[in-house]
Amino acid sequence: MSDFSVRDFYDRLARDYHLIFADWDTSMAHQAEALDGLFRRHLGAGPYQVLDCSCGIGTQAIGLALAGHRVVGSDLSPVAAARAATEAATRGAGLAAAAADMRLLPFRPSVFDVVVCADNSLPHLLTAQDVEAALLGIRRVLRDDGLLVITVRDYDEARRDRPTATPARVTETPDGQVITFQLWHWHEDGERYDLEHFQLVPEGNTWDVRVRRTTYWALTRAQLTEFVAEAGFTGITWHTPALSGYYQPVLTARCAPCG
Repeated sequence: MSDFSVRDFYDRLARDYHLIFADWDTSMAHQAEALDGLFRRHLGAGPYQVLDCSCGIGTQAIGLALAGHRVVGSDLSPVAAARAATEAATRGAGLAAAAADMRLLPFRPSVFDVVVCADNSLPHLLTAQDVEAALLGIRRVLRDDGLLVITVRDYDEARRDRPTATPARVTETPDGQVITFQLWHWHEDGERYDLEHFQLVPEGNTWDVRVRRTTYWALTRAQLTEFVAEAGFTGITWHTPALSGYYQPVLTARCAPCG
């Protein structure tokens, strides 16, 4: 992983993560609807036993639990996982959440129908060995013919255009407007970049500037497809936002029987 601690990045972001969204609950519901549609398309009617192995503060996990699935959440950040459990309970959703590294998932083999790794989480892994470890671990906890769902940024486009920043996003809160944006600093290899995540939060007549830093590997669709195939998954399919309704490109694949 990065010299910038991924756990520290999300530990520090956890209290403010919902401020990325204009309406977090609406986003939870919309994302759950899109993901549930993919589950049904590939597995039929649920509900399913789902692991969200990068659950953060619960954006996908809570929505899926409210949609009727049996959801377990895990995240590298114990602060984020704890908030996910609290937010789920507040909304009447059943969600068991714990801190866990996606490369070392602490679950028994073949216990989940679906494993979700959303919100561009897998690209925090910066080496082929780490990506392989995560995918093999996910395959271990999936039942035979279970479904893998990964969502990532459109890195084919990003690798071509090499953006250096994201547009500012303004969120209305009871205390005023919160402004969120990112700066991207590309490495010489053209594949990885350091990200600075800025949030400007109103504080009286001035701003509290909150900055968190991490690193990503901008994996293209071809690269991620190859990693997933090498880990023993089959039926690998990419779904565009226009077709899936999800805000990022989505990869789905099936867990081939071991042995």
